[in-house]
Amino acid sequence: MSLRSVPVLPCLLAALAGLLQALSLAWPGNGQPLWWLQLLSLAALVVLLQRAAGWKAGALLGWVFATAWLAGTFWWLFISMHVYGGLASPLAAAAVLLLAAFLALYYALAAGLWRAAAGRPWRDGLLFALLWLGAELLRGTLFTGFPWGAGGYAHVDGPLAPLAPWIGVYGIGAVAALLAWLVAVLARRPLRGSWRYWLALAAAAGLLAACNEHTASAPRSALAGPRLQVALLQGNIPQDEKFQGGTGIPLALEWYRARLRDTQAQLVVAPETAIPLLPIELPEGYLQDLRDTFAEGERAALVGIPLGNFDEGYTNSVIGLRPGDASYRYHKHHLVPFGEFIPPLFKWFTRMMNIPLGDFNRGDVGQPSFAWRGQRLAPNICYEDLFGEELGARFADPTSAPTIFVNVSNIAWFGDSVAIDQHLQISRMRALEFERPMIRATNTGATVIIDRFGRVTHALPRLTRGVLVGEVEGGTALTPFARWVSRFALLPLWLAALAGVLLALRAGWRRPQP
Repeated sequence: MSLRSVPVLPCLLAALAGLLQALSLAWPGNGQPLWWLQLLSLAALVVLLQRAAGWKAGALLGWVFATAWLAGTFWWLFISMHVYGGLASPLAAAAVLLLAAFLALYYALAAGLWRAAAGRPWRDGLLFALLWLGAELLRGTLFTGFPWGAGGYAHVDGPLAPLAPWIGVYGIGAVAALLAWLVAVLARRPLRGSWRYWLALAAAAGLLAACNEHTASAPRSALAGPRLQVALLQGNIPQDEKFQGGTGIPLALEWYRARLRDTQAQLVVAPETAIPLLPIELPEGYLQDLRDTFAEGERAALVGIPLGNFDEGYTNSVIGLRPGDASYRYHKHHLVPFGEFIPPLFKWFTRMMNIPLGDFNRGDVGQPSFAWRGQRLAPNICYEDLFGEELGARFADPTSAPTIFVNVSNIAWFGDSVAIDQHLQISRMRALEFERPMIRATNTGATVIIDRFGRVTHALPRLTRGVLVGEVEGGTALTPFARWVSRFALLPLWLAALAGVLLALRAGWRRPQP
């Protein structure tokens, strides 16, 4: 394809549709996901692909759409790299765009394959769904994976939400892609000769309504033990002070020690790196004082702290403190590239930024839960709740499966941005998939309690310093998603996507391409 043959107007429309896809994940201002906007923006891409002059043009449109979508989704990486990392603003902006453009290649492949194979209406819809699923899986898996902003998250409050306990966020994204194709077909032929499509849309709407009704009337059974009273701490320590000895570190150490000492809930949770120093760097007796606080009585705590030393390496961790036992440790497994580990050949890039503790050791998948008052509390740190297949590994043995998820995060790296809202929708989707409540203790937000149906029941205002107190019910029943993902990870979805690729290649091989 030469520069003269580049479809300028379709590319501009694809970019606009991609930006709308990003906005559908968390609308600026109220942070709410808009499921209908996700469907319409993806349907707009389908219309553009249907009119594209061949597979090359289709791949280009898919790439432009995804680049705009992804850059518009995680633009806040610029804040962490420039404002807090000290990287020059042109380089930080270029890094965000290059990351989005690279990840968009997966969607370019899916769009190009679909355009090459398109030709039979009903097969086209299934093909688009499976190929889009494959692109989402590739983005979420290769090179450690970065599935932030997957389309399925826009449906956490929508009519597709009841599918989460069955097929997870990737499956919801595939169903949404199928519906987007259907909307695109109806948009091109709204009346004449389209009764089959309208019938299919009505059937889909009826099925989703039935799923919603079933979920709303589902009995609240299989709860684990009595309600647990929790206190979630939100220190609101400014990121530019958090690791500074003059201001942030003394403030964090004193504020969290006082709250851990004085808060009387059955479980107190402090966020990721609430204690911002390695144990060997802490004031003498500080950690022992925390252990003594919970050595007796009826309270326990989960506290974010880096563990280890500079010689043997360190981990981003959570320690568990309870009467008679202070030995529990959880070490973060899924590390953030550049922020928590340095990918090969990229040391030059990380040297340009000022990021503390930038090369952590990795914990294992499926680490034990923290047992307390009849509950099994499963910590995850920062964006680990983005990887449902890794959380699912903890459900392989139903007798030791988590009853409550505990997320500890520090999203202050990204300022007062939509990243806070996007991360909240991610946690809510995990609660839906596993039917497990998620309690979240964060530095700046969103500190919330989410019930097992993905509903926020208690919340602290963002960017405030305070303690959120509430009660939470654990769950013990295993969802279909928990059962299959704990055994096979994402393999069933990969096989479905592979079937789509093979079908597309077979269909495209038989058709002459312009």
